[in-house]
Amino acid sequence: MREEIIAAVKAAGVVGAGGAGFPTHVKINAGVDTVIVNGAECEPLLRAHQLLMDTESGKLLIGLKAAMLATGARRGVIGLKRKYEAAADKLQAELKQAEEQEIALFFLADIYPAGDEQVLVHEVTGRIVPEGGIPLHVGVVVANVETLINIAEALTGKPVTEKYVTVTGAVSKPATFKAPIGMAIRELIELAGGATVRDYAVIDGGPLMGRLTTVDQPVTKTTGGIIVLPAEHSLVSQKNIPWPVVANRAKAVCCNCRACTDVCPRYLLGHSLEPHRIMQALGRGQCNESDVVTQAFLCCECGACDTFGCTMGLSPRRVNAELKRQFGQAGIKNQHNVKPHYPRTTRQYRLIPAKRLLYRLGLEPYDGNALLVTNPVTTQAVRILLSQHIGIPAQPIVRVGAMVNKGDLIAVIPEGAVVGCNLHASISGQVSVVDDAITIQAMS
Repeated sequence: MREEIIAAVKAAGVVGAGGAGFPTHVKINAGVDTVIVNGAECEPLLRAHQLLMDTESGKLLIGLKAAMLATGARRGVIGLKRKYEAAADKLQAELKQAEEQEIALFFLADIYPAGDEQVLVHEVTGRIVPEGGIPLHVGVVVANVETLINIAEALTGKPVTEKYVTVTGAVSKPATFKAPIGMAIRELIELAGGATVRDYAVIDGGPLMGRLTTVDQPVTKTTGGIIVLPAEHSLVSQKNIPWPVVANRAKAVCCNCRACTDVCPRYLLGHSLEPHRIMQALGRGQCNESDVVTQAFLCCECGACDTFGCTMGLSPRRVNAELKRQFGQAGIKNQHNVKPHYPRTTRQYRLIPAKRLLYRLGLEPYDGNALLVTNPVTTQAVRILLSQHIGIPAQPIVRVGAMVNKGDLIAVIPEGAVVGCNLHASISGQVSVVDDAITIQAMS
């Protein structure tokens, strides 16, 4: 049974649907005692997972049980915020009807970043993932809601061809769509009634960890949200600041107040990440202090430091991201491996209320419903990227001119690759381009 589940998930091309896109067949090919469902959806404005826990609760539980069977876990926990009342009621009813004893709900406070998997692991189990580690190192596998629904679908032979995407912000009709993978972002914005402002920017993902993108880019297996904001919005301006400016400001302005460290989720869990010390080293031009600057490896880039901690408009998160990039180019590895047993004693007083964060980001005007659209979403063309997951890009097995049906395998994990993912046609039609993506045109 275990091998069959892993094989089905691999064949279906399931990846982490809300993060970096780690192939799920690799993740569940492990032995743990607990599988945690990440239903926190902690980034402001996103709605897909809380809606799915309500509307697709049965499939979620099937996927969770399958993940438990694959990993040998004796316990399954669905972590969701208490304020998700509809989802909680539906899941509790499902568990009661099934007389399920191995699966329970765990209610999370409305804090940011409750959905960070290391924060979630600690909240649910009390365990702390070691520095540079993953939940597997403390006997846990974490998967988000949509990923587990995709596992349930994979067991029936259905591959991943669609993605639940919340389209919100400065649009006429915010909504959550089940969109074909490869569909242009522009079309989703149009389905949401179009932008309400002339000049706007688009964020792919959540407002904190998402990236600025263009309307021509396609939906991928990891696209959780499309946020439209006025081009002059402070959040857009912050994301547009070039690295040299970020670095110069850090050197000239940082007052070493340690506010960034005081709100850092990883520091509060007991890790040795102290963003203010990294900023100090940068300001002194002493980036050769390897014991300090390599702390950047421990940063999850959640943005708590710059959006909630720093009052000077600086970005320790951007500094850490750039340092990690430079370390990677130089072949420098993480040297931090402390295994904390307890969080910092101040942690309970430093948790970030999600509502306050929403106001701090200037997003309160957009904090409305984005209900799930049940009507099928169609498109005349998709551009399916070969690299939309962690690991080696998929290898095309179709050529220009080939006719494909929705669900057909169009790219596979390269031979010998340890980490990779299959890709499938998300619409029926003719292959028109094969380069770093496979473009399919629907036949009229």
